[in-house]
Amino acid sequence: MSLPQHIGKTPSMMTLTLRSLALGAILAIGTGAVSGPALAQNLFAPVATVNESVVTEFEVSQRQTMLEVFRAPDSSRETVIDDLIDERLQLDAAQSQGLVVTEQEIVDGMAEFAARANLETDQFVAEIGRAGVDVESFRDFVRAGVAWRKVVNTRFGEGQTQVDDAEVERAVDAAPAPQLRVLLNEIIIPANTPDRAARAESLVPRITSITSYAAFNAAAREYSATPSRSRGGQIDWLELANLPPQIQQLVRALQPGEVTPPIPLPNAIAFFQLREIDEIVTDRRPTSVDFAAYYIPGGQSQPALQTAAQVAGQVDTCDDLYGVAQGQDPSRLQRDSLPIGEVPGDVAVELAKLDPGEYSTALTRADGQTLVFLMLCDRDYSTAEEDAPGLDQVRRSLVQRRVGQKADNYLAELRANATVVIE
Repeated sequence: MSLPQHIGKTPSMMTLTLRSLALGAILAIGTGAVSGPALAQNLFAPVATVNESVVTEFEVSQRQTMLEVFRAPDSSRETVIDDLIDERLQLDAAQSQGLVVTEQEIVDGMAEFAARANLETDQFVAEIGRAGVDVESFRDFVRAGVAWRKVVNTRFGEGQTQVDDAEVERAVDAAPAPQLRVLLNEIIIPANTPDRAARAESLVPRITSITSYAAFNAAAREYSATPSRSRGGQIDWLELANLPPQIQQLVRALQPGEVTPPIPLPNAIAFFQLREIDEIVTDRRPTSVDFAAYYIPGGQSQPALQTAAQVAGQVDTCDDLYGVAQGQDPSRLQRDSLPIGEVPGDVAVELAKLDPGEYSTALTRADGQTLVFLMLCDRDYSTAEEDAPGLDQVRRSLVQRRVGQKADNYLAELRANATVVIE
């Protein structure tokens, strides 16, 4: 019998926000699924003029390619031109205030960005370079971000934006925000061997381009390896907070019908399509899960699945699995209690679908030769009161929100007062 691969702790993956563009870079680099836009004949033709600064076709093409590599939600030409115009205004604002972005600040910014993809700067630059992104385009992107951060800190930073005690108290006393639950479709493609990984990677462009439920359902029936494939990938309502943080962020960014970028899981690549999202009123938030895995030789073969069905008939709780495994190799049964963010991605996705005492046989280990009888033992929660931040934390959060609003308003003012011509 092949020894099962250990389910236990793995590092949590990166989260999604602007900083998580680096996550998209990992996904694209890992799957090789990048196809930059075709370059225009005249790369240096002006696309827009901002005061006396010109945005060129080359810059637009480079930024579109870079955002595709990063798997940003929107890399359309219109959005890219708009972003480049804003960056010209941000750089102008920094210059007018005498703020200089040093070479070291650019280097540090590039390193910070690369680190979010678990890469050194030179490795990150090499990877995006293979997709056609020039290092100077990446530097320009970082330079504009650093410059704007310095502008915002100078104008609205510490000591210049205040919130009074009454506002802090109102925020502390406010009712907790409703939690979300979602209806999803899933496609999980095995990638546990080089051939399967290559096949999964080849399917990424096809699946990420899906825009309809029918097309996703058909792809799930054809490619997915989970039991939900027979339902076109449809899974029941689940609380968003039960999913790993990195998947929560990706799902939150979706509109109904949209599909996540490819999500690397142990031995697989996953895609989720949002069907519906709803609010639920609760004062509890899951913090950790207690789960057990009983390993059955034979993978997804009929004999192994029959054994799993027999085990299911003998157990009502995880504790009952100790009786099933009695006298067997101790490695056949594994039990863990981990924070939500430390549960391996494929395990976390299956556990999110379960209530305590329920089980899943969707996963395998040892290159598909071992079936995982996965059972949720318990899910630990914290209450809204336990989660409540302290007064200082609330105040900092309110200040950051107000600074963000002031920055947005200032940029809108800069744009209103600028001479912008789009060719």
